[in-house]
Amino acid sequence: MEKAIIGKKVGMTQIFDADGKVVPVTVIEAGPCTVVQKKTTEKDGYTSVQLGYQPTTEKHLTKAQKGHLAKAGAGNLRVLREFKLDNYESLNVGDELKANVFEEGDRIDVTGISKGKGFAGVIKRHGAHRTPMTHGGGPVHRHAGSMGSTSTPSRIRKGKIGAGQMGNEQVTIQNLSVVKVDPEVNLIAVRGAIPGPKGGVVFLSSTAKVNVIHAGETIARVNPQKASGRNPQKASARTR
Repeated sequence: MEKAIIGKKVGMTQIFDADGKVVPVTVIEAGPCTVVQKKTTEKDGYTSVQLGYQPTTEKHLTKAQKGHLAKAGAGNLRVLREFKLDNYESLNVGDELKANVFEEGDRIDVTGISKGKGFAGVIKRHGAHRTPMTHGGGPVHRHAGSMGSTSTPSRIRKGKIGAGQMGNEQVTIQNLSVVKVDPEVNLIAVRGAIPGPKGGVVFLSSTAKVNVIHAGETIARVNPQKASGRNPQKASARTR
């Protein structure tokens, strides 16, 4: 079932599961979100639900945003996002979604804006190697070095690594598991880390990953590095 909500990253902590094992989690303040608009196949060519999140003051909205929100009677909301939800038919403009749209054990994708780290060189930004420190290297040990272009194509190809802004881009972490949901305070605990700083807006949706289970017999794997794998007549191989 396709589910989604907008939230805010609170921070990371750790909790203990039923077996007493430590689980690292990120706490997300999810919702409440208001249904601002429903898009239909007849009018828009597809079906989706637009959710609004995070109340704000009127001065932080444009005139177009004010009119759009006033039409829905949703108040002043800073963040708007569309989702294709399975329960599209049952939702109406003005309805409220809370953290309990997700349950423990659900698999989700989390999208956010990663932390901006300013201008960075190729070593920090892309993990490039520095040049040798001896034999007249000069003050260019952390520079990008030769780009490899000659008379053909006489230019730097697109996608070549280089210095520039690091971070501050949209990142999606897929297939995270929901560890705990507290609908009373609108908190969701997700196993692992998610992008963005504390207080950053994140979008939670059902994961796009599909776990494929292949039916059939399990095939025993042979390790050719072991003596039993190299020599099938060996006693250790016959006892498998």
